[in-house]
Amino acid sequence: MEEAQLERFERMVLPHLDAAYNLARWLTRNDHDAEDVVQEAYLRAFEFFRGFYGTEGRAWLLTIVRNTCYSWLRRNRAGEVATPFDEEIHSEFQASASPEELLLEKADREHVQGALEELPLEFREALVLREFEGLSYKEIADVSGVPLGTVMSRLARARDRLKEGLTRRMRKES
Repeated sequence: MEEAQLERFERMVLPHLDAAYNLARWLTRNDHDAEDVVQEAYLRAFEFFRGFYGTEGRAWLLTIVRNTCYSWLRRNRAGEVATPFDEEIHSEFQASASPEELLLEKADREHVQGALEELPLEFREALVLREFEGLSYKEIADVSGVPLGTVMSRLARARDRLKEGLTRRMRKES
């Protein structure tokens, strides 16, 4: 790859490493697997960057991450147990919060995380892309390779199921 292309790749694709990892993490539900998927996706992106003529590298990269993730899941997920996501490791410590506030926040995060991980893969993917990565419905449709109406339907169903899952978890706790 020539130097100008390399600089363009670094400028357009490398800044989205966190978004790529976040998507892979939620799809694989495993930190190490997500790292492997992102590494493979970046290698693919680097290999095919000459054919990218767009101006927004984020959606293009997330499409590659998504496709790499689904390929990886088909190859490697036969009966494997995913390591649970540890929110404490992946979030910044808030020094100003009291121990009680930290405990309540942790419980809330665990409820949301658990309910989100219970969602079917397509629903979880749509919610992560929309709510965590801030993609528009059109961008999600492009990344997922589905019509806009399907994205809207998946998000509505995902939100309903997430709400049901959170309600169920809160009732268990009472």
